[in-house]
Amino acid sequence: MRLPFFWLLLLSIFLSDAELHAQPAARKVRMGIQSTNIGFLPFHVAYHKGFYREQGIDLETIFMSTPAVNTAFLRGDLDYSAAVNGIIQTTVRGAALKVLACVVERPLQSFIARKEIREPRDLKGKKIAGSTAGGTATVMAEMALKHFGLEPGRDVTVIPLGGNRLTALESGVVDAALLGVPENIIALDKGYNEILFMGDVVNFPQNGFGASVKKIQESPDEVYGMVRATLRGLVFSLDPRNREEVINIIMKQWKLADRRLASEMLRYFGRGVTRDASVSPEGIQLIIDLARKDAKISQPFTVAQVVDFTFLEKARRDLNLPRQ
Repeated sequence: MRLPFFWLLLLSIFLSDAELHAQPAARKVRMGIQSTNIGFLPFHVAYHKGFYREQGIDLETIFMSTPAVNTAFLRGDLDYSAAVNGIIQTTVRGAALKVLACVVERPLQSFIARKEIREPRDLKGKKIAGSTAGGTATVMAEMALKHFGLEPGRDVTVIPLGGNRLTALESGVVDAALLGVPENIIALDKGYNEILFMGDVVNFPQNGFGASVKKIQESPDEVYGMVRATLRGLVFSLDPRNREEVINIIMKQWKLADRRLASEMLRYFGRGVTRDASVSPEGIQLIIDLARKDAKISQPFTVAQVVDFTFLEKARRDLNLPRQ
């Protein structure tokens, strides 16, 4: 009886050793994310489902403001940036960066106002909370005001805020604010008014990520792994069969005890998300032109100068995803 046991034990050791050599240690990768809104759900799903690990990537997401992400990214402290708007802003200023994917094609932000403000005309003379100067929420706030026929800076003051905009609204520092998910849902539950859901009126790709041209050239396999895993996270998030599991991931990632809130967050996610990370060139061009205007740069930039979707196209083919 000892001989078979010995050979089984020896065989198990050899198999374990083979498996160890067949699965190299995952490479540590850092990505800066500037928001906790639901638009980044595919990244979190891909992380919790182990999709990055399957690509040999040990992903660490670091939450910081858009300017901080931009600075750390350009300095080389981050491998990837999820601040798509920031990537484009710095690219038109001369940085060699590329957007690799966008999972949201319409902004998942709501224009939320104090309880007594019920119509756009009530905003005249009021203060609106944006994000940091040139940040996405500030740009969205200004676009919303123009949609209402109000001129930012003349009819309404847009205040750049780096902190929590819902807190600023509740404390009376501002009269309205651009709030992402779940802050907009929380505000509505508290009786504040949604004047506009930005995704209903604007095509503005968001919630993707990018890398430096240097990273793309030196580590194409890693870049592809990041894109493929994120795309898998997007596809998994949208499959109705995975709804309950995705809600569980939302509750875990956002540290929620309220399943109804998590379910509502997922519903909002579906209002602006792409099905295969395809976004329109027109939407990207809009961000480019806004960035050029903000930086006072007259030189034109094309979509091809700021994006590299070749990895995304390959991932779509490998995953047999039909185009939208």
